[in-house]
Amino acid sequence: MTTLTPRKPAVPQPGGIIPAETHPAQDPAWRQLVDTVREAGQYPTRSEAESVTRVVLSALGGHVVGDERVDLARALPEEAARVVASQIPATRPLTAAEFVDSVAARIEGATPATARWDVSSVLSVLPPLVGDELVTRVLAQLPPGYALLFGRAELTPA
Repeated sequence: MTTLTPRKPAVPQPGGIIPAETHPAQDPAWRQLVDTVREAGQYPTRSEAESVTRVVLSALGGHVVGDERVDLARALPEEAARVVASQIPATRPLTAAEFVDSVAARIEGATPATARWDVSSVLSVLPPLVGDELVTRVLAQLPPGYALLFGRAELTPA
């Protein structure tokens, strides 16, 4: 089986991430989230998985608004909630492809393919953590195409 993994570690670009005020490595729930992302994305180091997690959650935080954003932040570990909640809401919704491209722009050396891997590695671990009902509400708020990034089939009405 061939796997697609990023060739370079994810490095947040300027303006992409707000540093944590506390040391997140001490939060067991944050460590578990990062470890789950590391396993899902087959990242070689914990540091790379943590960086990718921050970049993807910060991008998502700008596109989820209202009650869904509040509920998402409440359901996530404290550090992840801080990353999501600290983002300024986007002025226009991005398509799923544009969202992936925006993540690629925040990760040094990323391509659209590696960024899609990164996005899916993070977003696909969220449903078991935050619940399918909340993910369904978040997806209802986003343009079509995001479901696959969360590891779900994109169903369209007949």
